[in-house]
Amino acid sequence: MAITAAMVKDLRDMTGAGMMDCKKALAATDGDMDKAVEFLREKGLAAAEKKAGRIAAEGICETAVSEDGKVAAIVEVNSETDFVAKNETFRSFVTAVVNQAMSTANTDIEAFLAENWALDASKTVKEELSSQIAVIGENMNIRRFQKVVAENGFVESYIHGGGRIGVLVEVETTVCNDIAKDAAKNIAMQIAAISPKYVQRTEIPEDYISHEREILKAQAMNENTGKPENIIEKMIEGRLNKELKEICLVDQVYVKDGDLTVQKYLDTVAKEIGAPIAIKSFVRFETGEGIEKKSENFAEEVAKQMGN
Repeated sequence: MAITAAMVKDLRDMTGAGMMDCKKALAATDGDMDKAVEFLREKGLAAAEKKAGRIAAEGICETAVSEDGKVAAIVEVNSETDFVAKNETFRSFVTAVVNQAMSTANTDIEAFLAENWALDASKTVKEELSSQIAVIGENMNIRRFQKVVAENGFVESYIHGGGRIGVLVEVETTVCNDIAKDAAKNIAMQIAAISPKYVQRTEIPEDYISHEREILKAQAMNENTGKPENIIEKMIEGRLNKELKEICLVDQVYVKDGDLTVQKYLDTVAKEIGAPIAIKSFVRFETGEGIEKKSENFAEEVAKQMGN
């Protein structure tokens, strides 16, 4: 039976499910509207789409690392409330998502959502997400993921605040003993606490440095009118260096020992393990960062629900 746009629209109006999901349901049931509704309900899509307008800005980050430390993944899965983020059903789902991210060949979130769900190949990841939304009763979102593969070393992970912040650190070294792993964990904690943007200065885009220099120049000129240009230039460079130290991991003051930078700490670890050790890359996810949270009066929210 030919599936028409009008049929898709009718099913969408009946269920609140997405347009493509409605088209897929009608195709799977040969255009039978009642069976298509059942199809969507079984997949959890009908109930899920009704909740899709709610802002999911809570949730957790989770990491997974292979036994040999060579492969790791990190995900952020959002929920509407912190209450659900602590729910065991939600957390089990997030664990399954990060395990899926460990084996995926995809690098973007849309492709990841479209791949088969590892625990039930009859569904996609997106369809399983929709099923979980229907079960848990809140809008949820697999917001992002990243996979890290270590070529010359290992990956260490760290979770802070029950999943509020997640970190992966890729370490380059020929030694993978407890001392090296403890050092990597310490660096991961540093990243969670201080939130650097780069590992080292060579990674900073030149246009970023030029832009910051122009801002600092304007500040210095306003604050120090009448001073010689060479003095102002020295002030600019001093302030710029201070700023770059704060955003580059290896230049930061090491949080566990204020007398050391992170690089000097790594140098002491290298002597201890008898081999060079360096940070190649890191990933830091913080739950809900960049999401504009909706602020609503609680009484109004309750009144809204009673009205519905």
